[in-house]
Amino acid sequence: MSDIGIVVAGAAGRMGQTLIRIIAETKGCVVSGALEAPGNADLGQDAGTLAGLKPLGIALTDDPLPLLAKAQALVDFTTPKVSVELAGLCAQARIVDVIGTTGCSADDDAKIRAAARHAIIIKSGSMSLGINLLAALVRRAARALPDFDIEIVEMHHRRKVDAPSGTALLLGQAAAESRGISLGDKAVRARDGHTGARPDGAIGFASLRGGTVVGEHEVILAGPGERIVLSHVAEDRSIFAHGAVAAAKWGQGKKPGLYAMADVLGLAD
Repeated sequence: MSDIGIVVAGAAGRMGQTLIRIIAETKGCVVSGALEAPGNADLGQDAGTLAGLKPLGIALTDDPLPLLAKAQALVDFTTPKVSVELAGLCAQARIVDVIGTTGCSADDDAKIRAAARHAIIIKSGSMSLGINLLAALVRRAARALPDFDIEIVEMHHRRKVDAPSGTALLLGQAAAESRGISLGDKAVRARDGHTGARPDGAIGFASLRGGTVVGEHEVILAGPGERIVLSHVAEDRSIFAHGAVAAAKWGQGKKPGLYAMADVLGLAD
């Protein structure tokens, strides 16, 4: 069986460089293309050299069409606008599209779902295998303790641009779904001043930003006289790359559709 050719979007960024290194060391996978935005200063550079490896003979380009035509998968940790555009191109190429981009709007998600009619799209607020196991535990705990209040606390590096994090929302969604409620209706994302008593069934979010923190998440279930705290600490961004590559491999041969990391791990209800 031939190696799975994977195109990396946002190849010059920190996550892109990490993906290039992880793909290069993963048996059965090769970096088949490296994408960057038009005007990026690193266009034309060798993807391997940029990622601290030996040259791979893959130059960064801003033209996705020839790369996707020859690839079996795309891994995309970029921006919502770019992810929507690339999802449409993956649908045309009929290849696996792994989306780790966060901050997508409802309209963005609708366009990605439309692209999934023809592409195998795996999208998650976190590609970490551990986070997705945590989400499964949160789902069970929230269902087993329906009267416990839920608060989600997350911290990331000072450069992160969206809040709450995609991972925090993933965890909140897991809790909401297990209780049969809408996260959009029950989420409380900010508290300031005289807020009054905590609404019944609310799912609270607190976002902290600073330093170089890769990612920390706590889900607190608080009941009368006791609390349960489920947590995850990301120590290196390579965990997201490993999960994304696992998803790209899992998606080979699957039917078109929109999948989550819970499907990859066999954790979907």
